[in-house]
Formats: sequence, C-alpha cells, structure tokens
Amino acid sequence: MLYLIIPLVATLLYSIANEWQNTVLPESWSLHWFQDLLTDKRFGAALWRTIMVCFLSVALNVLVLFPTIFIVVVYFPKWERVLNLIALLPYALPGVVAAVGLIKLYSSGPIAISGTIWILIGAYFVTILPYMYQGIRNSLRTVRAIELMDAAQLLGASKWQAFYKVIIPNVLSGLTVSILLSFSILFGEFVLTNLLVGGQFETIQIYLYRRMAESGHLASAVVICYFVLILLLSALILRMSKWIFRTTKVD
Repeated sequence: MLYLIIPLVATLLYSIANEWQNTVLPESWSLHWFQDLLTDKRFGAALWRTIMVCFLSVALNVLVLFPTIFIVVVYFPKWERVLNLIALLPYALPGVVAAVGLIKLYSSGPIAISGTIWILIGAYFVTILPYMYQGIRNSLRTVRAIELMDAAQLLGASKWQAFYKVIIPNVLSGLTVSILLSFSILFGEFVLTNLLVGGQFETIQIYLYRRMAESGHLASAVVICYFVLILLLSALILRMSKWIFRTTKVD
C-alpha cells in the first residue's frame, strides 16, 4: 500500500505546491494550479468526451459480450475455444499496430465520413475484450450457470426469467469488477486515442499530455483530478450494481 500511495501523495503535494526545489516539503502552498485547471473549459470538455467514449465502449461490450458468452457456455460449449481465441487476440496486438491498421482500413468510406470517434469506440471495444471476456466467463463458471439454468427451469421459470432473475444477480459482482477494470484501462489509454483522433477529439489523456509541457504542477493537478474522478465513478458503478441486484433478486 505504501508503494502505491507514496507516489500519489507526492503528486498531490506537487499539485498544491507553489515552490518545491531543495526541501523535503514544499516551501509554499497554493491552489492556483487547481483553480487554473477547473476554470479551463478545455478540461471539462475533454473530461466529458473521455467519459462518454469509455461509457459507450464498455456498455456496448457488455450488451454484446455478456449474452454471447452466456449462450456459448450454456448451449454451445464446443464453440467456447473459438470464442476464447477471438477474445484473447487483442493481447497479441500492440496499440500502435492496431491504430495504424484501423487508419488504413477506415481512412475512407461511410465510417470515415461520420468521424473517427466511431473508429475509436470500436478500437476501445476490442481493447477491453480480453478483460470483459475473462471476468464474465469466470463468473459464469464459478456460479455453475448450466446447473442454475436447469434448476430454475425445473422450478417453472422460463429461459428469460432464469437468465434475468437467477444468472444476472449471481454474476453481477464479477461483471462489476470487469466493468470497473475495463473502464479504468480505457480512461488511461493514450496510444490509440492519440493516433486515431489526435487533435480532432481531445480527450483527458491528450489534454494531460499537452499540458505537461506547460507545467509539472498543472499536470499533477490533472492527475489528482483524474484519480478522484475514477474513485467517484467506481463508487457510482458499485452502488448501481447493488441497486440492480436488489431489483433483480428473487424474493
């Protein structure tokens, strides 16, 4: 914990330091950097863009991948190896290679006309495939989804009721962890964002990179705001998952 917390504390101190040269602690303190950051309209816009893109990518991934994995695990187990191979492919594909390939493939056509933002969402979708796949698959295996489905149907539930009332509440904790992990990874992703959208769509990663050249104090303030936001979003997602569990559990 100390190994992880000490750099964060040092970053916080640097973000509120006015001068810090040859002393253990800052010589003087100031909230000037946070004031400059929070009054910058570019920061708010970049933050909103990042949240929007990450949310859309993770939500799309859950909507597509969760039912797919469930159907394959429960009804078509022989195809599980193929799905596993497809989902793990992004591990072997560096971000630079993926970005160059996407630019080459989608540099023209209807997707390019509508803007590179959709290419970025698609790239994010592929990037988090391994994390979402492993988390959902392990959760389904841990709760023995096949046996749960059979038991629910024997008690008179339809397939949809068994899925909604039994499977989802039991795998919700694993699904929540996968969502949080994926969201955090996308929130800090820089290579794909910089190569695919660059200056056309300034996200928080690109904003941080540009402002680092101006001031280290200001960059530290950005990092602290970034960290606090991740904590708040994580708490919100956890609270939402608890609410979903209460509304879907069987009485």
